[in-house]
Amino acid sequence: MVSVILKRLDHAADLPVPAYETAHAAGMDLMACIPADMEIAPGERVLVPTGFAIALPDGFEAQVRPRSGLAAKHGVTVLNAPGTIDADYRGEIGVILINHGSVGFMVSRGMRVAQLVVAPVSRVEWDLAEALPETARGAGGFGSTGTGRKG
Repeated sequence: MVSVILKRLDHAADLPVPAYETAHAAGMDLMACIPADMEIAPGERVLVPTGFAIALPDGFEAQVRPRSGLAAKHGVTVLNAPGTIDADYRGEIGVILINHGSVGFMVSRGMRVAQLVVAPVSRVEWDLAEALPETARGAGGFGSTGTGRKG
């Protein structure tokens, strides 16, 4: 368990803090903290405020991820998924939603619009080399391993 400082902003006084909906959930739901209902037109993107700011400990990030139900049922997802909140960011958490559906999508105050997953961050130190170790795949990129069943 990691302890994260959470600040409720004034415009979120009536909203609950982000919480896990089930005992084994990886993400906490983020809710829309908007003053009035808003419609996201097909193809439109909007920044939805959540009413909360956090102070993550060093070595952690928070990822803003889509909710699968919104994506499957309405074509609404987080545009920059996963959105990354760095440990030194202290502003309001925002969710960039995009409507890939064919009809407008209504967002209302308190609607669960995304998930927040807190995760450790690995930092790297580059070891610059003239060549990389060989593998069976090599430099094969997009689609190079195929799509069919093996065996």
